[in-house]
Amino acid sequence: MSSTILQVRDLRLRRGARQILAGVGFEVSRGELVAIMGPSGCGKTTILRAIAGLEPFEGGHIALDEVRLEGGTPPAKDTLRTLRRQVGMVFQFHCLFEHLSALNNVCLAPVHAHGVPFREAERRGRELLTAFGIEHRADALPRQLSGGEAQRVAIARALAVDPPVLLLDEPTAALDPARRNDLGELLLQLRADGRTLVIATHDEEFARAWSTRILVLRDGVIHEREAPSRLP
Repeated sequence: MSSTILQVRDLRLRRGARQILAGVGFEVSRGELVAIMGPSGCGKTTILRAIAGLEPFEGGHIALDEVRLEGGTPPAKDTLRTLRRQVGMVFQFHCLFEHLSALNNVCLAPVHAHGVPFREAERRGRELLTAFGIEHRADALPRQLSGGEAQRVAIARALAVDPPVLLLDEPTAALDPARRNDLGELLLQLRADGRTLVIATHDEEFARAWSTRILVLRDGVIHEREAPSRLP
């Protein structure tokens, strides 16, 4: 089995007259935590959304294990269905459904998108909430959760169908220093469990402390590939 789980080649995307991505390319090996850094609006989130099949792109290709997305070609439904089992995404503002409890947020995709029986999805959801130390918040609504709790629920939701790759957009944006360290430890735990992680962040301190590699995005392309100062 190849050590490469994610390959991005010559990724191109425009919005109107503005070139957002101008030929982005990189690879990620299994078990890595790769941080994509760059100023706000440079296209970091766009890359994650393209990998997750949420953002159409005009040129290049993305390969995630056996799933391949081609620029300019809408993916088939079967391709997207397979992709949803390969990659989970945690959004910057969590995007939890406000009318559902933490547990029901986690159960939603397995039940409604993948046809998993509710009791099985509930068991898996409780296991994830327990693993992340928030099982006591299972019945809480999103508005009753702290920022750190909401983030852990969002990560649990993304992992509910056990994807090998997890994408996180600006994961430290709403966290205080203590919670940032807790997040780093959680991501380290996920890596130890065999998960591959890609994060988009402007938090250089966090990226250098916890990532295995840093990619710097500027002017629509990867300009530098930096090694963090301390590996976890």
